[in-house]
Amino acid sequence: MVHENLKGRVAVITGGGGVLCSGFAKTLASLGVKVAVLDLREEAAQSVVDDIKADGGVAIAVGCNVLEAESLENARQKITAELGKCDILINGAGGNNPKGTTSKDIFEEGDLENKVEGIKTFFDLDASGIQFVFNLNILGTLLTTQCFAKDMVGRQNTCIINISSMNAFCPLTRIPAYSAAKAGVSNFTQWLAVHFAKSGIRVNAIAPGFFATNQNHNLLFNEDGSLTPRSEKIIGHTPMGRFGVPEDLSGALAFFCDETYSGFITGVILPIDGGFNAYSGV
Repeated sequence: MVHENLKGRVAVITGGGGVLCSGFAKTLASLGVKVAVLDLREEAAQSVVDDIKADGGVAIAVGCNVLEAESLENARQKITAELGKCDILINGAGGNNPKGTTSKDIFEEGDLENKVEGIKTFFDLDASGIQFVFNLNILGTLLTTQCFAKDMVGRQNTCIINISSMNAFCPLTRIPAYSAAKAGVSNFTQWLAVHFAKSGIRVNAIAPGFFATNQNHNLLFNEDGSLTPRSEKIIGHTPMGRFGVPEDLSGALAFFCDETYSGFITGVILPIDGGFNAYSGV
């Protein structure tokens, strides 16, 4: 259904070939927004664009590395030439790295003396893996914003939406690098909101909770469809008693993009997590 206030605007979405960000692209396209789907894997971006075009939307696929300023600038020039200047920027590129992840929730004293093959403790975390996570989530957001915000400054009704995570509020076990990086994204969102407050750019973030997608299906479910032990903990700590689905993010996305809904809202990090962050466990 075309959304008249957003119709014809241009959205740039990094990480657009991924599960959640491809959902963002399709949602905005269905509202009449012209969408540039950016991804390191151009074929993944093109697949999303093909779906959008099949439904009558306007979109282009752009291969882009958010950690390279030249790649971003090339993308910006292509998008401006084919669609127009960016009105909506969604910094969706992000992710984790196994080198920044521990094998166990809690460190036990014997873990140092009794090394077990395949078990990674805090002391085994690899600096390069942690650096990769910080670069992708924080530096990728910063560089992309530097590139596209130049075309947004001084224009009416422009906005930036960063993708944080519910673990930015309270870190999850095992993933210290990713949790810290997403906390950095939330903090950076607030900084940007203040910095651009008088320049016409609103800056907010969406913080998804646990979403069941094809990408993480094997992590959440056993082969027989039952929940893994970690998933049991997740659902037990989610008051709504289910995983999210990509469609659960659509309303918040439209809300943040449309100034008639959120024109006086900037610097907000909105958790969409079924109540996970609100629940103390008792």
